[in-house]
Amino acid sequence: MLDRLVSGRVKASKKSVLLLGARQVGKSTLTRALSPDVVINLADEGRYLEYAKDPNRLRRELMANKQARLILLDEIQRVPALLNTVQALMDEGLNARFILTGSSARKLKRGGANLLPGRIVLEHLDPLTIWELGVLFDIERCLHVGCLPGIYLDRESGQEVLESYAAVYLREEIQAEAVIHNIGAYARFLDAAALASGDWVNYSKLASDTEIPKETLRRYYQLLEDTLLAFRLQPYGKEAANRRVPQRERILLFDIGVRNALLGISSGPLSETEKGKLFEHWFILQCAYFIRAHKLPWKIFFYRTDAGAEVDLIIDTGKHLLAIECKWSRTVRPTQLSGIRSFRAIATKPVRAFIVFRGERAQLMEDILVLPFAEFLLQHLPELKQ
Repeated sequence: MLDRLVSGRVKASKKSVLLLGARQVGKSTLTRALSPDVVINLADEGRYLEYAKDPNRLRRELMANKQARLILLDEIQRVPALLNTVQALMDEGLNARFILTGSSARKLKRGGANLLPGRIVLEHLDPLTIWELGVLFDIERCLHVGCLPGIYLDRESGQEVLESYAAVYLREEIQAEAVIHNIGAYARFLDAAALASGDWVNYSKLASDTEIPKETLRRYYQLLEDTLLAFRLQPYGKEAANRRVPQRERILLFDIGVRNALLGISSGPLSETEKGKLFEHWFILQCAYFIRAHKLPWKIFFYRTDAGAEVDLIIDTGKHLLAIECKWSRTVRPTQLSGIRSFRAIATKPVRAFIVFRGERAQLMEDILVLPFAEFLLQHLPELKQ
């Protein structure tokens, strides 16, 4: 099993843990490696029905097994009522630690239980990152099949699993959230969301293209976020003096492979133009997942003006703003620096500027550091958090 960025904290914590992550990111693999005394897998239909009919069954079982010290409840969002039982058992001082995993923040919120802040630690598990893959990292494979562990690491049947994930899980599981009434509209939305992933969301155009009302589109996007399948990137500049910065947003599907599978392009060759778009998408997700895994108080944005000046990624570390441009090319031209110059003109904090690309050696252009993307991720980003 690959060592995940959050695995050390989950293992070492003396508190109970709620581990959130989309299906297939490796939650079950990570938690079962902890050798829990009791495993209740609610993804199993039989177990799900047992506890859905009688949530208090969990209390009776644990009262009869007081030797259990580590209890795993997998896919807890399927029976949110169990959260109340867990809370009551913790209130009563049960001498055990709970590991709860979930793939739907929406259903957990609907459960209504107070998960005792300070006693249950929230962790997130995301698709594999460059830091976790190590020598197994292959950027071309990341851009084709994405970074879900069971797909990326399985070169024999990973492609089949990916197609099943996109075709079955994204359509049937999301519909199981019981908020989708028009299956055809939702299927059209998924295809459109995949195509627009990483771009500005133009709700008016999307509504026209899909024949879905704008408010319904917003609700569908929120559902993707709640089920941990999408990541929202807000524009930088809401508080900037320069109001030429438009207030739109970008929404990225959580995994490149799932995006490609929805569009039916995960198995065929990708054009260099498509790779450029996917590289930017992948790089932004890597930074977002690094920040989340290390629980950094950083915030991320993008920047674009009405005049077309843009920077792919802005990271606010508190002290500095990191302005990062992503280039799939192996060379960088001086004309590609204009977006960073524009951003510096409206930035409210000191700016450290980078361009990441596929070249092999670092360069300095004006005061902008041009770095091989792996060097930035593996060396510079970890240094910045210290």
